Amino acid sequence: MKGVSKICKYLMLTWVLVGSFAYAIEIKTLSQAVDVAGKQRMYTQRMLKDYAMIGLQNNFGNPQEDLRKIMADFEDHLDSLIAFNQEPKTEESLMKVKKMWTPIKQALSEPPSKEKAGKMQEDLEALLKQSNEAVGLFAKQTGKESGEIINISGRQRMLSQRMASLYMLKVWGVDDPEFKKKMNASMKLFKDSLERLKASKMNTPEITALLQKAEQSFKFFEIMNKSRSKFIPALIYKKSNDILRDMNTATGLYAAQESQK
Repeated sequence: MKGVSKICKYLMLTWVLVGSFAYAIEIKTLSQAVDVAGKQRMYTQRMLKDYAMIGLQNNFGNPQEDLRKIMADFEDHLDSLIAFNQEPKTEESLMKVKKMWTPIKQALSEPPSKEKAGKMQEDLEALLKQSNEAVGLFAKQTGKESGEIINISGRQRMLSQRMASLYMLKVWGVDDPEFKKKMNASMKLFKDSLERLKASKMNTPEITALLQKAEQSFKFFEIMNKSRSKFIPALIYKKSNDILRDMNTATGLYAAQESQK
């Protein structure tokens, strides 16, 4: 009970402070918009991962602090995307995201519970799909293949967090009959997308090295998915963040190339 009380107090403080820690970003190009919108997809799954870690009362990586920061970033980035965009269909998509975010933000401010975790997963899944639509519309606005490469690279960040969040919920004991199907689909998409990125003409030696590092980290998830043993949540958390870090850097480098043209 003491641990639950601490979580409750922390998340109440999070709710009060979350807005004050957000920092404004200025989006100047469509390629940057694709990158930022892509992060929104990743944030939905990272918030779910943090939610599960807090529920497990596992403090590795300070998930309470991370959740607070990601909630603030999601909201700030969404406002920045809305301010930058000038295309009606994309605006409609972004406003749907904003509407969906309001009740999710409220739910994330409450103490995590196994009973509510299934609903949280469903809601963040819906937010992910709507955010993904927005990214696709921004990528389409670029009118170039490079926009799609930035989109695919950015999606790898999301998949790293999705694989981790699915596993965290399983370790927590949250029953999801679709777990295996979702995990297999996420891993296949990650692997197929990685092959496409490795073949891109936009690759530089630095990007190629980052893709190789991400591929090495991904092998851990392949081993994990085949094993019947339960892996330590802290290890899953770390490996997912290793992929996130490398793919975030690669996505930024892809976006920077397009911005310089």
